[in-house]
Amino acid sequence: MEKNRCDWCKGNDLYIKYHDEEWGVPKTKDQELFELLVLESFQAGLSWLTILKKRENFRNAFKHFQVEEVAAFMEKDVSSLLQNEGIIRHRGKIEATINNTKAFMEIQKEHKSFSAFLWKYVNHQPIQNQFQNLADLPAQTKISQQLSKDLRKLGFKFMGPTTTYAFMQAAGLVNDHLVGCFRYKEVKELHQTFK
Repeated sequence: MEKNRCDWCKGNDLYIKYHDEEWGVPKTKDQELFELLVLESFQAGLSWLTILKKRENFRNAFKHFQVEEVAAFMEKDVSSLLQNEGIIRHRGKIEATINNTKAFMEIQKEHKSFSAFLWKYVNHQPIQNQFQNLADLPAQTKISQQLSKDLRKLGFKFMGPTTTYAFMQAAGLVNDHLVGCFRYKEVKELHQTFK
């Protein structure tokens, strides 16, 4: 029998796999969080499926999201990335990624990890939403607006409140699986045992 899923992922195996295995699962490793930050910033104005299809190419292009390596990128690396057909070739987003990496490392220095900085926005416990329909999901929230504002103050680019909320959903700071989705309960249980 077909499992009941959130409507947004239906019709594509890659989307379904991401929905079933990753979306909403709490992430605490800085490298995983950095990957999602980069991918979400590239997604702005595009579909998430476009990004998922290019994810491996992004991993290879951005040194598997090793923060120190990306922070060391220079103009020649930007030029090389602009020639890379496997990723989104947008100069502004590429340069923002390198810039954001440096801001990310500053947060790590000050807060011991990016994860520690991030999770304080939800009091170190994922938010359990109870949305019935896709139309009920917000594009942004007060928390994503504050996080976006703070990130931009710290030098981040391409991290508006809508992008930031999509990042929060992906990183499991909120459970936005629809109540009727089979993953809702599974993710809720993961959230309840989250440390």
